[in-house]
Amino acid sequence: MSKVAVVGAGAVGTAIAYAAQIRGTCRELALFDLNAGKVRAEVLDLNHGLQFTPMAGITGSDDLEVCAGADVVVITAGAKQDPGQTRLDLAAANVAMCRDLVPSLVQLAPDALLLVVTNPVDVVTYAAQKFSGLPAHRVFGSGTVLDSSRLRFLIAEHTRVAVQNVHAYIAGEHGDSEVPLWSTATIGGVPVKDWTGNGARVLDEEARARIHQQVVSSAYEIIAGKGATSLAIGLAVSRILEAVLHDEHRVLPVTSLLDDVHGISDVCLSMPSGVGRSGVESVLATPLSDEERAALTASAEAVTAVARSLGL
Repeated sequence: MSKVAVVGAGAVGTAIAYAAQIRGTCRELALFDLNAGKVRAEVLDLNHGLQFTPMAGITGSDDLEVCAGADVVVITAGAKQDPGQTRLDLAAANVAMCRDLVPSLVQLAPDALLLVVTNPVDVVTYAAQKFSGLPAHRVFGSGTVLDSSRLRFLIAEHTRVAVQNVHAYIAGEHGDSEVPLWSTATIGGVPVKDWTGNGARVLDEEARARIHQQVVSSAYEIIAGKGATSLAIGLAVSRILEAVLHDEHRVLPVTSLLDDVHGISDVCLSMPSGVGRSGVESVLATPLSDEERAALTASAEAVTAVARSLGL
């Protein structure tokens, strides 16, 4: 049996639950939210679709006890990003929430991994790690898994190649200082900077800069249009959950506590990492260009400054 508990039944939490249900990610799915009517309604809605999806037990409550015994606890609760607001602007409220919430979750599910989705995910993951007292590998965040997916989609669209054949990562902060790792990005094994396949447009410096800007701004565009990013992050998190529950040792750019990775320590940032049943098994020493290394260091400094300003 595998049990996933999702804390927060807002747009993101319910999208994660829905994606996990459709994909058959786990056998037990529990939703917690302080709004009893909302969480009951969401659980009813999900259960009414069970005939059409892999079998799972889906429960929900406004009592945190519903998370007891979970294998993975996904934290999505907290203040949400308003139009025009940066993820780092949310830090104080969501770190304060973690201070009370995380120790209670650890008590209810002492063997669980904590997967943080709440923004700013790097700062909140760092806080959750501090407040949980758990080993660093058991507390990690969704990081730039979604950003990397956005990057791959835009590269695929530009070069007219299936997105599944594009391998490219965003590293650093899940936010404005994130770093596209162009130097190791490939399409079917061909470095993107050398791509001339299909007689298609090449990824010159101008095209790469435009794509990077679209990745950074896309969340703001979605929030302005529909209030929250939800569907793609739901799919991204369900994919992370599968890597954990199926012990896949899959490489994903999750955010975790770095310890001398490219000279960066004591901050949670995204780097391509091996993910399996024990959580973050390894952080890859992905080769970086001098420009990428400088940008990653600057991203680390931006996230660290926010964490320090909150007394972390």
